[in-house]
Amino acid sequence: WYGEKFHGRKTANGEIYDMYAISAAHKTLPIGTYVRVHNFINKKEIVVRINDRGPFVRGRIIDLSYAAAKEIGIVGPGTAKVKIVALGVAGESEPKTDKRLTYVPVNYYAGNFTFQVGAFCDRQNAETFREKLAQKYKNAHITTYDGGDAIYYRVRLGKCSNLEKAKEYEKYLNENGFDDAFIVAE
Repeated sequence: WYGEKFHGRKTANGEIYDMYAISAAHKTLPIGTYVRVHNFINKKEIVVRINDRGPFVRGRIIDLSYAAAKEIGIVGPGTAKVKIVALGVAGESEPKTDKRLTYVPVNYYAGNFTFQVGAFCDRQNAETFREKLAQKYKNAHITTYDGGDAIYYRVRLGKCSNLEKAKEYEKYLNENGFDDAFIVAE
């Protein structure tokens, strides 16, 4: 889960992150997607809405807000083995008095996927790395992220519109010198 360091900062969709609200971050699912998160250890579940990007740590699939993590019992350990199921994006409830959420199916295998291969605090270092990559790879570019305490320059490359092809390309990058490269939905 992620909490205090990001509390009060903007999320990827422009909302202000509130660690006491139920939300989550995911690298590739579309912003606004509702996801059921199942904790394998204690069998607790929660439905969260994706409003941010992350986690940017290898081997992790989702970052929950503090409140969401507390609901399914992972605040203490910080991480847990979970299963996630994308439910869809919010739909309209019918009739208007019905308070239950409904979901509209979304094709999560199609989109605009790119690959993050580095992140720098120094813009010039990021630009030098991007220029080097641009000689060999298509669509080498820099995105900026305001972390509150610092600006980060994320170096990304490539472009795929299909998640399966993106996974293949991520594997290729990992096997060819970019051990920490990962897919990001832009």
